[in-house]
Amino acid sequence: MEIRKLDDSFAVAPQMQPCELAALAAEGFAAVICNRPDGEEPGQPALDDMRRAAQVAGLAFHHIPVAGGLFPAAAIAAFAAVRRGTFGKVLAYCRTGTRSITLDALANTSGLSTQERITRAKAAGYDLSALSERMEAGA
Repeated sequence: MEIRKLDDSFAVAPQMQPCELAALAAEGFAAVICNRPDGEEPGQPALDDMRRAAQVAGLAFHHIPVAGGLFPAAAIAAFAAVRRGTFGKVLAYCRTGTRSITLDALANTSGLSTQERITRAKAAGYDLSALSERMEAGA
């Protein structure tokens, strides 16, 4: 399990497996956000399996799928609502973690400047510099 911590309350990861969710709960996470469409590629765990494993582990599970490099306003708002409404640590995942960290940067629930969001993402291994204009415009 490869978790990339952004701060004390948020982390991203590449595709998780159902058997890994109990370990997330043990690490103090309260919620998981899946940013992949169900069945996006062969071998991806089924959404229902991930949701069940999260529930068994005591984690809230949210599905906010995005695809094709598109980040609609409704997905950004839903992501922000989960981040703001969760008491405890949140982990978001997708195939590589890029969609998840992009949604976090666009939602900007921490009120960071564009440069701070880009720097934070870069420290976690993601280059979001191409999104700087969109971040400046407020998504």
